[in-house]
Amino acid sequence: MYGRFLRWLIPIRHKSHGSHPSHVLPTTKNRFQPSRSLAPLHFPIAPKGIGLVNQPTLVGAERQPIKPKAKPKQRAQKTKTTNRKSSRRLMLSSAVAEREPWTIPTRWLNAIIAIFLFPVAGILSWTFFSAFSRSTQDGFWASEEFWFFGLGGVLWTLWFYGSIWALGEPRPLRVYVFGHELTHAIWVWLMGGRVRQFRVSRDGGHILTDTHNFWIALAPYFYPVYSIALIVVYGVVSFFYQMNETHVAILWVTPLQWLFLALGATWAFHFTFTCWMIPKGQSDLTYHGTFFSLVIIYIMNVVVLSAFLVIAAPEVSCRSFFRELLENTEDFSVAVRSLLNGWLGSANSF
Repeated sequence: MYGRFLRWLIPIRHKSHGSHPSHVLPTTKNRFQPSRSLAPLHFPIAPKGIGLVNQPTLVGAERQPIKPKAKPKQRAQKTKTTNRKSSRRLMLSSAVAEREPWTIPTRWLNAIIAIFLFPVAGILSWTFFSAFSRSTQDGFWASEEFWFFGLGGVLWTLWFYGSIWALGEPRPLRVYVFGHELTHAIWVWLMGGRVRQFRVSRDGGHILTDTHNFWIALAPYFYPVYSIALIVVYGVVSFFYQMNETHVAILWVTPLQWLFLALGATWAFHFTFTCWMIPKGQSDLTYHGTFFSLVIIYIMNVVVLSAFLVIAAPEVSCRSFFRELLENTEDFSVAVRSLLNGWLGSANSF
């Protein structure tokens, strides 16, 4: 009785070639059939500045059915296939590496350029010191311009090293940081670029720009922005007032004497802070190579000093300075030619 009751309550499934009864679940074989489903979304990343919209694209792949565990023979076959793919990838990567051209680092190239710039630095220095000595022989060292320029430089140098001795760092540091970043920005504008951010603090500063080269990076080390600002302001005021002819004294000093006093102080400000900042490993110097950067800074500072000498000394005109520069260049080329001829003659004798 009890067995008949169970047979009546739970019907037995009979083998048949037709479809399963509605109350019977499908077997394991039929339960995991491949089914189409959405594949993962792939978002292509566009390079910055191009302005492409990142739209999701659908990859046309289907989800694979769950497979039973592979037997040891199948696993070995899969490993062999994977090894073939990895070896093929290594061959492709090695082929791509062989196709890449041999390049020279930019710092090495800049160092070679700096070596060839050594004669330029020597000729400029020779011309500057010879013009300066000639002006001093004609009495420039006894002029008011020279003495007030030197007085301004001496006063600032005393303040600079006195602040380091008393406070541990030169003051005012924020003024230098502002001039440093302003010089970067001015040269960015001269190169046709844009400045997107300008920040200055006592601990440092930076600008964000879309243009960069070694002129922009090294400009604060040879461009005395405060001295040039003084010259521009004095030139603008001279259009309205005759500053050179006026003898009105402000604290017993004429406007022209104030100009050379301020020029001496601001140029000493530029020189002392430049010498103080160079040993600190600034990224402006290391980015293009320290050796190359120092050579460019020296040449450009000599150029700026020569311009100041031409402006201040009436004995040195722009024409005479360039004439002497060409003569020194010719003398240098003759000396190099004679040296090379001597070396070639000695080599031929052997």
